[in-house]
Amino acid sequence: MLGGGGKNDIAMQAEDLMLNYGADMYNGFYTDRYKGVARANVALETLDNCGLSDATRRQYKGEAWFLRAWFYYELASQFGNIPCPTSSAADPTLPQISGAELWSQILSDLKCACDTMPAVNNRANGHVDKYCAQALLGRAYLFASGFFGVSEFPSTYTEGEVINKAYVAQQISDCVTNSGYDLCPEFQDNWAYTNRCSIKDAKMPSVLIPKGADAYNWYEGDGGVNPEAMFVIKFNTQPSWSTTIGYSNQTALFVGVRGQSLDNGECFPFGTGWGMCPVSPQMVEDWQIAEPNDPRRDASIISTSAWSSYKFGGDANIQETGYYQTKIMPVLAWNEDAGKYMKSFSNVMYPNLVWSEGNEDNFQLNSINDMIMIRFAEVLLMDAELNNNAASYTKIRTRAGLPDNGLTEEHLRNERRWELAFEGVRFNDIRRYGEAYAVSALDKQEGVECYNDGTKGDNHASRFNGGYGARYSATKGFAPLPSAQISLSAGSGEEFKFKQNDGWGTSDVDFAGWN
Repeated sequence: MLGGGGKNDIAMQAEDLMLNYGADMYNGFYTDRYKGVARANVALETLDNCGLSDATRRQYKGEAWFLRAWFYYELASQFGNIPCPTSSAADPTLPQISGAELWSQILSDLKCACDTMPAVNNRANGHVDKYCAQALLGRAYLFASGFFGVSEFPSTYTEGEVINKAYVAQQISDCVTNSGYDLCPEFQDNWAYTNRCSIKDAKMPSVLIPKGADAYNWYEGDGGVNPEAMFVIKFNTQPSWSTTIGYSNQTALFVGVRGQSLDNGECFPFGTGWGMCPVSPQMVEDWQIAEPNDPRRDASIISTSAWSSYKFGGDANIQETGYYQTKIMPVLAWNEDAGKYMKSFSNVMYPNLVWSEGNEDNFQLNSINDMIMIRFAEVLLMDAELNNNAASYTKIRTRAGLPDNGLTEEHLRNERRWELAFEGVRFNDIRRYGEAYAVSALDKQEGVECYNDGTKGDNHASRFNGGYGARYSATKGFAPLPSAQISLSAGSGEEFKFKQNDGWGTSDVDFAGWN
């Protein structure tokens, strides 16, 4: 996807181009995750003193290890070179660590979670479980081993113990065999646009539901549990404009349809948003060439040609490609009593929920559809990669209605790209495949057709400090450390303890806006 948004959404376009927009562009991301780390550290230090049963204590400690690993996975992926305190008493300006040393801590926490939590599927109870830890272990190991070229990571807890491919492969195999997670019958069942309140509307584009409305059933609807969703961020109906705005799915808002009048469902089933992260036409073309008959493409991407009233440049859009992803979007539904489309299907599905005052039908605060962070389909693809298990690979293809084309490295990489598109794993995948692969993949976005403020043109990334491939080679995909955190790393009269990441810290990487 590209950056997108409007002319004033400079930060999104800067992030897409791997450029800076303000020295503290990522400070919120950084501080929020360290708050999570701090809470996990306190939990791990105190749970043994809480009088819990052994099974409950093991479950809670495993959850704390998982969450600390999750926060560090995000921090390490984003910044690369960070402090890694593992106790509440640690100095938050501890020296930065990176590479295998940092990822050894992440993998060690996940090993503790895998080895400690009971072998119980907790999805229906709203808790991560042993199998979620196994899934994140596989994802983290594949990235770290590929990106750094290291096959074994020493445990930070047990001297002489290593976390290697054999151990990770065994954990993934156990997850596939014993977790109780499974694929939904239809790929579309994972995404909110197949909810019962929207699915039978006459305006629903047939490309989203080619088999007809009765063939699909969003598994999270009406309080249901998705057998495929392993680690999920949930939302609720009590957001406010102050500290709890994140109680609603703000990602859905940011990527919603921009600059169109949607009160009559002109872009049904999707609702209003800021138009960020438009899908690159190159992605669509690659997919069409590689898998011309793959129904997941139309289930994951919708062309604005499906909407007869769509107009480019409706709200000063930048990098507007004419393609939206469909997995994380505001989803509308018709309210018969009100005689109008509601800003979210949830207002129709749950009519008796008490929304926070003033937010009863508010497009900025009503999206409560889940964000699936880890899905069982990814575990099956990791099983194919780590254990060379062709059966797991074929299961993904079969669910999509595609023939078995044989398990090869190229096919597996493509299958991850199509099946997991827009779910947050592609960037680390291209990084672990090597710099040449990453540069080539990113540079395909150079010059693709798009509209900028209503004028048809192209995505001229190379005008901004060399373009995608050049910026990747300079940064290896890592973002800049926030200036505020570098400043905090120095005591009174001391020099900064933190070093800025390569490729950042100079004015020539500042982005002033699209031109």
